[in-house]
Amino acid sequence: MLSSAAKTGLTSDQILERFFRHRSHDKRLALTPAYFDMLEKLGNPHKKLPPVFHVAGTNGKGSTCAFLRAMLEAAGYKVHVYTSPHLIRFHERIRIAGKLIGEDELVDLLTECERIDSRNEISDFEAATAAAFAAFARHPADFTILETGLGGRLDATNVVEKPLATLITRISYDHRDYLGETLAQIAREKAGIMRENIPCFTIAQPDAESRDALKDAAAGIKASLKVLGENWRIEQSGQGFRFIDERSNLELPPPGLPGRHQYENAGLAIAALSVLPKELTQAQVDEGLRKVAWPARLQRLEQGRLKRLLPQDWELWLDGGHNDSAGEALAAQIGEWRRQNPARPVHVVCGMLTTKRPQEFLKPFAEEAASIHAIAIPHEAMSFSAEDLAAEARAAGSRNVEAEKDLETALEIIPQKFSRPGIILVCGSLYLAGHVLAVNGK
Repeated sequence: MLSSAAKTGLTSDQILERFFRHRSHDKRLALTPAYFDMLEKLGNPHKKLPPVFHVAGTNGKGSTCAFLRAMLEAAGYKVHVYTSPHLIRFHERIRIAGKLIGEDELVDLLTECERIDSRNEISDFEAATAAAFAAFARHPADFTILETGLGGRLDATNVVEKPLATLITRISYDHRDYLGETLAQIAREKAGIMRENIPCFTIAQPDAESRDALKDAAAGIKASLKVLGENWRIEQSGQGFRFIDERSNLELPPPGLPGRHQYENAGLAIAALSVLPKELTQAQVDEGLRKVAWPARLQRLEQGRLKRLLPQDWELWLDGGHNDSAGEALAAQIGEWRRQNPARPVHVVCGMLTTKRPQEFLKPFAEEAASIHAIAIPHEAMSFSAEDLAAEARAAGSRNVEAEKDLETALEIIPQKFSRPGIILVCGSLYLAGHVLAVNGK
């Protein structure tokens, strides 16, 4: 029997282009009847998933999912993973038992979803999530990892009745037009993934608003809330860290993802894995921490077309962060780079969407960065212009701010203008990060 791809000759990119053209572009905060109708017509795949780890939060969701996956796979388990957004190709969102979904299967699923939703009543994110559930239900695996797209309470992923565990990463300001203007409102939306008598693991939120909102939500539905600093601890130890809970006292290597904030994300994943009936061994946890991979999260680009634009003694780094908490994490990393080598300046190339608040993102490292170079994100209608973003950077207190024609121009100009070898960090948007990875190649 021919697949949909063979019958129509369409690629997944062509079908997705149609999806995005005809459907709502937002990750609509509504579990609509049309969405449940689609799930039912697909055979209710969300009720047939392997045991689920469900992850919400503002910053660190993807990294935490990556740690969960890496450690489970190090223990020999097969794992389905659903994340968003993708960086280069949509296939990145759906990982089936360790492998990215194949082109033919993706075309078949998208075609099926399109046929069911012929009136374009559901959002593109709901359709993508339904397709992922259908893919996961049709393939055997030991566990499923689901990352929320937006919020939690009304997110399209939030239809799993009894996950194995829920996880909430750091909560910060983002998507305020959907989730609310206060941290308490945002936290309550994230807490919507909690379930009665199901353990929920969370970091120690840095503000009282988020902490109180999560604790109130857990108490309200009788969820078991497990908090960093109360139910488990992480401590710096040599080059790595120590994880301590009621069952374990583990001496661990540094996480394979750079940045001090990744210690919390790694610890959160380790804590959540305590729900497994069979405890992971020290060697399995170590292997997962070392082998974890998650592109565009403080990723060093050591080769490729963009790297070749720079003199050999310059470093090129990439990060998709775009809100205040991400700015604080990048400020900490820039400070670490400067402490390691005070003579090596850090220059930032930044592009952002107009749905974000650049001053909140840029202010934490305004004084740490030697220069800021604003660019527009290619092919993104909602991107700040280079000139407008440069004005935002100046208002945030950044120094040596320039608006550049494009990314390549910025990478060529910086070493010419600043002769001392340094580090260039490209950041501000996952959409920009995807463009960088696509253009850089190998």
